[in-house]
Amino acid sequence: MSRMADHLIIAPVALPLLAGAAMLLLAERRHALKAAIGVASTFALIGIAIALLASVNAAPDSSTSGIGVYRLGEWPAPFGIVLVADRLSALMVLLTSILGAAALIFSLARWSRVGAHFHALFQFLLMGLNGAFLTGDLFNLFVFFELLLAASYGLALHGSGVARVKAGMHYIVVNLVASLLFLVGVSLIYGVSGTLNMADLAMRITNLDPESRALLEVGAGILGTAFLLKAGMWPLCFWLPTTYAVASPPVASIFAIMTKVGAYVVLRLWLLLFGDAAGASAQFGGEWLLYGGMATVVFGTIGTLASQDMARLAVFSVLVSSGTMLAAIGMGQVGVTEGALFYMVSSTLGISALFLLVELVERGREPGADVLAVTREAYGEDDNTDEEREEEVGLAMPITMGELGLAFIGCAVVIAGLPPLSGFIAKFALLSAALNPAGMTPGNGSVPVASWSLLAILILSGLAALVALTRAGIRVFWAEFDRTVPSVRVIEMAPIAALLILCAMQTVLAGPVMQFMQTTAHSIHAPANYVHAVLPPAEQAYKAGKI
Repeated sequence: MSRMADHLIIAPVALPLLAGAAMLLLAERRHALKAAIGVASTFALIGIAIALLASVNAAPDSSTSGIGVYRLGEWPAPFGIVLVADRLSALMVLLTSILGAAALIFSLARWSRVGAHFHALFQFLLMGLNGAFLTGDLFNLFVFFELLLAASYGLALHGSGVARVKAGMHYIVVNLVASLLFLVGVSLIYGVSGTLNMADLAMRITNLDPESRALLEVGAGILGTAFLLKAGMWPLCFWLPTTYAVASPPVASIFAIMTKVGAYVVLRLWLLLFGDAAGASAQFGGEWLLYGGMATVVFGTIGTLASQDMARLAVFSVLVSSGTMLAAIGMGQVGVTEGALFYMVSSTLGISALFLLVELVERGREPGADVLAVTREAYGEDDNTDEEREEEVGLAMPITMGELGLAFIGCAVVIAGLPPLSGFIAKFALLSAALNPAGMTPGNGSVPVASWSLLAILILSGLAALVALTRAGIRVFWAEFDRTVPSVRVIEMAPIAALLILCAMQTVLAGPVMQFMQTTAHSIHAPANYVHAVLPPAEQAYKAGKI
């Protein structure tokens, strides 16, 4: 990478930090100025993320030039703080920036004004997320983890209300426990290895004695528990449905990427520290990820079928998405990881759009309308007489409801994994790789039971999502002819349309996008280039025992 591109690495962290700090210096009544700063900063982040992704993707696949390393203070690793940008981290920064822009534009209609310091907290959340994706050592991962959590506490409580405050308090307590687990795990790892730099850890782990290796694995297990809790793996996901369901729509939309932070860290550290080159620790915890991920998909599937309102339906779709990612990581196959990355982008965009859409759809409906509809179905009650039904036949649907209905269909198609949109391509790529493991030739070898199990679970979860979303759509758009048509502004519909258009573009450009995912998967499954880019040559030779 060029020197200019190297300096781009710190921009996704520095820009929202400066924007958020500037907002705190302004009086709360300067809402318009804060909103302008927030929008400018977030859209600038998208441009920076695109430039960063183009820079790392333009490098040859076999060299370290596709990995940018930013050494703060010019201190070499592992002694100094480093930020590392490769294809995976650049992809996550771009996805975060896109979701942030969509949520922020949506919030300008009303939600950014229902509580204090929304724009500053939003920028600090983006800073923490980007830092977590770009950091090259565990200590600074903890720092960015705490920063994004601190911002998310304020955003989860944004808008107040009894339900939101109660769920927010639970969310804070759970994440404080996760932070404690993080510290304990990191302390054990540092006590055994003497380093927290990820590349340095990958070099040292192969030379550990059995006792030290056992302690390191315990530390890694505790650290993994903290991030699996954040990723929402069953049964650690008990806190997530209520918290996300009652959060304000723009907050829930950006929170769709929060579970992916846990999945990203697990993917990064598991392949870097416990890949095939990790000696006796190779594939440590892989089965837990695989079967825990499948259990999470099953739990999320049951939740989607049991959901009686659209907000909780969106929440359980988050769990299905997160569980699919964790199960794919646990399989440890390059092809499966490739499909999982494609799926992650598609599902996150679709779920984020659904969180924004829910508030518009529910606007104008009576409170608890979905629960009342279920009750009427169960007891065979219907408020409409035969004469009223005859009058309703042929009623014209207002244009606003038509637009919302089309957006809902788009979200449903992506989340359920139906053709022709990107959700179908993602699941097809993932399952195709799972059923055709690398090295297996026709007539030679058999497909693992875990692959067949994942196939069945994902097909059933897609069917369940289709049933649940269809049922919800019928109740909202078809059965309620006497409902008040919601008043929807352009800045509320535009972010939803943009996210769905991106899903459509991912479908149209499936070839180039899948090629990028394939290159990304190959690079993270062979992390030698990452290690070589971060550590100086002399340090590598010393760790390898050559000098």
